[in-house]
Amino acid sequence: MQDDNPKIQFAVDELKRVLDENGFYIEFGERDESDLIIAIDPDAAVLKSEGFVIERIGKQITVTGFDAAGAMYGGLELAEQIMLFGMDGVMKTSQNPYTKLRGTKFNIPLDVRTPSYSDASDAAQKNMPEMWNFDFWTEYIDNLARYRYNFISLWNLHPFPSMVKVPHYPDVALDDVLRSTGVWDEYYHPWAIEFDKPEILAQTEVLQEISIEEKIEFWQKVMAYANDRNIRFYIVTWNILVNGTEGKYGITDQIDNPVTRDYFRESVKQMFVTYPLLAGIGITTGENMHGIPIMDREEWIFDTYGQGMLDAARDMPDRNFLFIHRRHQTGAKEIANRFQPLNEVDNIDFVFSFKYAQAHVMSVTKQPHVDDFVKDIEGMKTMWTMRNDDNYFFRWGAPDFVREFIDNVPYESTLGFYYGSDNYIWGREFLSKQAEDPRQIEIVKHWYHWMMWGRFGYNPELSNERLIAMLQYRYPEVDAETLFKVWQTASMIYPTTTAFHWGRIDVFWFIEGCRGRPGPAGNETGFHDVNTFINYPVHAYSGCMTIPEYVEMVVSGESSSLSGPFDVTSQLNARADTVFELLKTMKAGKNRELKVTLHDIETMAHLGKYYAHKIAGSTYVALYRETKDKEYQTTAVEELSLALACWEAFTYSALKQNKNPLWTNRVGNVDWVKTTGYVRQDIEISRKD
Repeated sequence: MQDDNPKIQFAVDELKRVLDENGFYIEFGERDESDLIIAIDPDAAVLKSEGFVIERIGKQITVTGFDAAGAMYGGLELAEQIMLFGMDGVMKTSQNPYTKLRGTKFNIPLDVRTPSYSDASDAAQKNMPEMWNFDFWTEYIDNLARYRYNFISLWNLHPFPSMVKVPHYPDVALDDVLRSTGVWDEYYHPWAIEFDKPEILAQTEVLQEISIEEKIEFWQKVMAYANDRNIRFYIVTWNILVNGTEGKYGITDQIDNPVTRDYFRESVKQMFVTYPLLAGIGITTGENMHGIPIMDREEWIFDTYGQGMLDAARDMPDRNFLFIHRRHQTGAKEIANRFQPLNEVDNIDFVFSFKYAQAHVMSVTKQPHVDDFVKDIEGMKTMWTMRNDDNYFFRWGAPDFVREFIDNVPYESTLGFYYGSDNYIWGREFLSKQAEDPRQIEIVKHWYHWMMWGRFGYNPELSNERLIAMLQYRYPEVDAETLFKVWQTASMIYPTTTAFHWGRIDVFWFIEGCRGRPGPAGNETGFHDVNTFINYPVHAYSGCMTIPEYVEMVVSGESSSLSGPFDVTSQLNARADTVFELLKTMKAGKNRELKVTLHDIETMAHLGKYYAHKIAGSTYVALYRETKDKEYQTTAVEELSLALACWEAFTYSALKQNKNPLWTNRVGNVDWVKTTGYVRQDIEISRKD
């Protein structure tokens, strides 16, 4: 057994644990005599990189990987089969990765002086210490490997001062880890250009005394640990942002500053020199480049990040680099033309990055703007941004939806995807009222959710039968088929609602709080009231019509093949009713995790009931306004009164397990109790002529 490789050893340790927990004994010995063989065979005809085959001949089980990563995944698959089905249930299996790169989008709050895009939030402030906790990263990385992710992208406005010491700019490097103790505003500029305001930087606390040399050693250690689990790191930035430099050496955020250009070029190269296992870097133009012509932006990015990578590639010819250029507020063709020099270098791969579903993966599985983007990049590859700014509180899980989502992503133009949020930091959870000690990391608390995106990214043919077996093993107290159904039914409330009430970016819409920022909401509170629901569009691929379109159809006496708002109401009511009925048959017993999971499922059903009555009430208000028929108004009041009762039930249920309010980066304070007053005002809106 080739268990001297750390990737394979990780799988062997997992196998030993499973065998021990399930009362099996298996002999690890010489190859010809072993009950279990794990080997690497890059010449195996059916395998690609990270692929594996499991075969059984008599008593002997063989796991063959194309490479060490494939052998690791094969060992993890075998461990799972033994855990779920026993030794006799081990099946011949052959798998190759469907998506080459499967990663997480992690907005990392390194330090108040080098913030992430999400620092103005409870999630970032509470998780800043965890970013410098090696135990956090080992648990995070181990679970990502089990879920079949193979990279982590760290997103930060300007990470260099906290991660490298640049030779010609040594004083920029920052010792210690600082967090602000000042009073933050609820909202900051959506382009994250205000995180250096005096009230943030003037008052700070030292979270950890650590030199820049020790910081570098820390991240080298984290990346090495990740590499042993087949996980690589990428750094992604927004531009032009120079947080942490404090005007040193004349560095500014002005595009025409030659010192800034040189500093960035040197910093990019030094990042790769400092971290031999860093796989690549990604960039964004536009956040702090407004008013600057597209080609001037691209010229700056090429002169800094592009030239920095070219410098690194030239000095390290035996190392491969990935350059990720987000297609964000910039044209794809302009990007491709300017960065052609990177494509001409053998050890640099240039790829695009594009938001597949804007900020809401939990909406519709196929997106209208994607085909045009694929045409624009003319056969080049892209990394899709899968943004979940929908679900933070409740344990979500709709496998059929995720599988369909992955299947609809254009395969030929796809290099990979990263999955994550801007409105939240998926670090260590802090919202549970009855938390474990130590508190769980988020991707363990939400294991089913995070597991399915990684596993379907590797193998979208992973069956529901396998998922049901996982659930049955983890929650033996209940019938797993029923749990699978009730969990998926409740979770589908998210895409059903958001596909109809489409606020395409994060500042527009957050379903778990029924809010956006005040501007997009059209009122002073940010709450999406009756008027917001009437005025918002539907997703282009939702198959629905808007409320005004429905009213026009009713008044004109015409018909449509599109679903109307009452069809959506019926779907939401049916989903919630099914959940409530099935939950009556399920008892968690002493299984704490099952208990909180079932409660989350029930809470999501209450939320679905609220949106069912909210959409119905809003539609009746619109019908009344158009026709002046008092019956519509009466029914609107009835529906919105029911919506209030459902919101109160949702709030009562949610607060049993969760702390609230939650301060978020993009939509401000999510306060369920305070929102109850706004929900009540909807009834008053419906009573007005």
